[in-house]
Amino acid sequence: MIRVELQKLVLRPRVWLSVALLCGLPIVVAVFLATTKIAPPPGQGGAFLSAVLANGSLYPAAALALVLPVFLPLAVAVIAGDSIAGEASTGTLRYLLARPVGRTKLLTAKLIAVAVFVVGAVVLVVITGLITGVSLFGGSAEAVGQPGGVTSLSGASLGPVDVVLRLLGAVGYIVLSMVGFGAIALFLSTLTDSALGAALGAIAVLVTSSVLEALEAATVIKPYLPTHYWLSWIDFFRDPILWRNIDNGVLLQLVYIGLFFAAAWANFATKDVTS
Repeated sequence: MIRVELQKLVLRPRVWLSVALLCGLPIVVAVFLATTKIAPPPGQGGAFLSAVLANGSLYPAAALALVLPVFLPLAVAVIAGDSIAGEASTGTLRYLLARPVGRTKLLTAKLIAVAVFVVGAVVLVVITGLITGVSLFGGSAEAVGQPGGVTSLSGASLGPVDVVLRLLGAVGYIVLSMVGFGAIALFLSTLTDSALGAALGAIAVLVTSSVLEALEAATVIKPYLPTHYWLSWIDFFRDPILWRNIDNGVLLQLVYIGLFFAAAWANFATKDVTS
């Protein structure tokens, strides 16, 4: 079942279009930076953009910072929202379940497919960012930390091996965060036969969480919002690494994955599938 879902994922044009757009945004930004040689002042603009002119090997981190707040979650919402609702809207869900395939197994395969999409998209963004950064800005033996957008780095110099290890940690953290968001979209996908409706519902969750993040009156609930710790991956590039928010973010996303997958299972297991 998992193999079938992965084949569907690879063969869908919308998947490759989403990945192309995710990889294309950092390329466009890099071209403008390389052409004008004008980077945002330290503390302004996207994270790491103020440092990439001097060291293109940092551009993968800058690329992740560009796609994470909006574009990557939108892609996840579309893919995960289509998981069950898309099958129902095309009339294939009933025939899929007519085979000896348990609903739990189907849901698990759908979530794994979402996770594979996230891993593939993030890795391709990193690879594209590295190729683009080194090609346009050149590399360096050291990655010099500069203040970023949402949070700032310590300013300490990081060796190339250290940068790679921290980047891998950041990639893993971002993947977990997006799978947590994907679990929400998967749950919404079990509530409707409209893939668009499920995707829009997930986007509404994203927008609501982002708005509440900026609202001082919502301070009490901010640590529990799905987007609250998303940008904590930047703490991997501090020296020493600040683990508190990273640990809290990992725990929160694991709770979201478990909670919303259970909710999706509870709804889907008893749902009368007619399409």
